[in-house]
Amino acid sequence: MTSVYREITPLTQSDCFTIFSRVKQEFKFPLHYHEEFELNFISNAAGAKRVVGDHIEEIDDLELVLVGSNLPHGWFTHHCKSKEIVEITLQFHRDLFDEKFLKRNQLSFIRALLERSAKGISFSRETKEAMRPRLEQLAQKSGFDSVIELISILQDLSISRNMQTLSNSVYTSEKFNYYSRRIEKAFEYMQTYYDKDISLADMAKVVNMPEVSFSRFIKKRTGKTFIESLNEIRLGHASRMLIDTTETISEVSYKCGFNNLSYFNRVFKREKGCTPKEFRQNYSSSCVFV
Repeated sequence: MTSVYREITPLTQSDCFTIFSRVKQEFKFPLHYHEEFELNFISNAAGAKRVVGDHIEEIDDLELVLVGSNLPHGWFTHHCKSKEIVEITLQFHRDLFDEKFLKRNQLSFIRALLERSAKGISFSRETKEAMRPRLEQLAQKSGFDSVIELISILQDLSISRNMQTLSNSVYTSEKFNYYSRRIEKAFEYMQTYYDKDISLADMAKVVNMPEVSFSRFIKKRTGKTFIESLNEIRLGHASRMLIDTTETISEVSYKCGFNNLSYFNRVFKREKGCTPKEFRQNYSSSCVFV
């Protein structure tokens, strides 16, 4: 069973955000979470391991990730051989932008970015390279100009191409908004009965649509088929169980709605890049606590 450290960040209630830059030889901070949003830029740390929610990945020489509120995350030395790791960390309050303010048309992209960050977002190399000098300069700014630049950076990140969502939605406590009551109702049902046998016919009845129509509808709105969406939810719960419990792989499989262990292993490896056993081992070996 793995614990997660709750970090009290240096950001005060009197400040909009905090940013600090440092050069170090290794990553020592344990897996942790905090209420504040965090944008983390790292260079010269190829081979280090990143953990965001239930997503584990070895990073390359440039890293830029936006982590949402209360999402467990951490970076670990792993295979990194560098002795001059550069890290720029920017943290800002989750209520920095008022909800009504974010609903304005001009803030729609930033709103979507912050909502998506509930799963963690990794940005493309092009975006990393473009943001590096701006973050370095932001660390030297203060006052009103610094806040304007923060908003500008978030806006540019929000419209950048090829960003990647990291963690499974189920791993986070934040609700992901698809701006469709039918889709939300479908996901609420799948979240409630993920451990049961759910068919396309069941889902069609829940949202009062013909099966074919619902199948097309969920694919159009989410980019995933019904089965892919259901498996994502089940894998999220499975990931939590693999991290938080000592249940066997077989027990986790059946308790999360996978009635066939080989199918569970196959789907898990396809989506996570490793088997459930390897995932549990990788997660535990990355998380050293003090």
